[in-house]
Amino acid sequence: MYRYRIVKLTPSARFSTLCLHAGQEPDPSTGAIITPIYQTSTYVQDELGKHKGYEYARTQNPTREALERNIAAIEGGAEGFAFASGMAAIGAIATLLKSGDHVVVSDNTYGGTFRLFEQVLTRYQLSFSYVDTSALDRVESAITPATRMLFVETPTNPIMRLTDLAGAGEIARRRQLTLVVDNTFASPCVQRPIETGAHLVVHSTTKYLNGHSDSVGGVIVATRPDDITWLRFVQNAEGAILSPFDSWLVLRGTKTLPLRMATHNTNGLALAQFLEQHSKVRHVYYPGLPSHPQHALAARQMRGFGGMLAFDLGSLEAARRLLNGVRLHALAESLGGVESLISHPATMTHASVPLDRRVALGITDGLVRISAGIEDIEDLKEDLAQALDRV
Repeated sequence: MYRYRIVKLTPSARFSTLCLHAGQEPDPSTGAIITPIYQTSTYVQDELGKHKGYEYARTQNPTREALERNIAAIEGGAEGFAFASGMAAIGAIATLLKSGDHVVVSDNTYGGTFRLFEQVLTRYQLSFSYVDTSALDRVESAITPATRMLFVETPTNPIMRLTDLAGAGEIARRRQLTLVVDNTFASPCVQRPIETGAHLVVHSTTKYLNGHSDSVGGVIVATRPDDITWLRFVQNAEGAILSPFDSWLVLRGTKTLPLRMATHNTNGLALAQFLEQHSKVRHVYYPGLPSHPQHALAARQMRGFGGMLAFDLGSLEAARRLLNGVRLHALAESLGGVESLISHPATMTHASVPLDRRVALGITDGLVRISAGIEDIEDLKEDLAQALDRV
């Protein structure tokens, strides 16, 4: 059976080296240093019952396997499973639950996650409690005899609340819950949930892992044998797999993840500092600012503060003027690409969240979210300054 081997890496290989090499080897037939795109739907068998380890592309694909092993290594997990989107990955995690099970979820979770949980999965007798997981006592209070999973997003989208991952891991261990961490906003370069007790880590690979705004995908990194066996089965049974080409694109992205994240971190902090000093900005949400209520936690559990930030201009009209006035920031959903994106959560990423919930979470009509790219920081600040002049 042909498999990608990790022969050059020592057990002590460090993060940047893992990003470049884990899960990959030069192609044995040609010596190509980049993993080939195995764009095939099936594999010819040598004879009945004898094949080279691959039968059908929904079940196995060498390009996808290389990516899955790469991301599992850089997250510090045992196995990875790549899906057609981040939501497909979260949907696969939900299949670990059974009718009657209960899940505690970060209240300021991504709008698509909320939509899946509330409008789809509740039809199958699953129940969800949305709590501020930045307050671990509230997590404890929300747990019932039916609770089986704690689903945490940190930092949250878009208010940038943090959950103490070590504390959440302790609760999960003590209460025998599966701890799932959506690490999309931070990336494994910035945050290491498995090291603090997470059983499953999920990403939208569309974002920082790919990093170039040209692929949609998702991945789960698992740590426990039973979860691995089930997720492998579900990935094949449901078939929401990541394509070979998209797998190749994300592999290209992970090679430069540490370099990109260094600039995302620097630019995110610089934009947050700039906006915090601007007279037309009412509030800035960014964990790297000393004014953030969880700044000390961020400094303890994050390696850099990421490229995501949000700020409140006080009204929909003010937000509209700024969003329509930017020239360099692209008005678009998504995040984590090399180019800076700007969006309006209330009408874009979180439009599916009911108004009363948005208000309670602080997702106001005046809230604007930025995914800081890797452009020159002075150009980014100048663009925001001229757009704020219009407000």
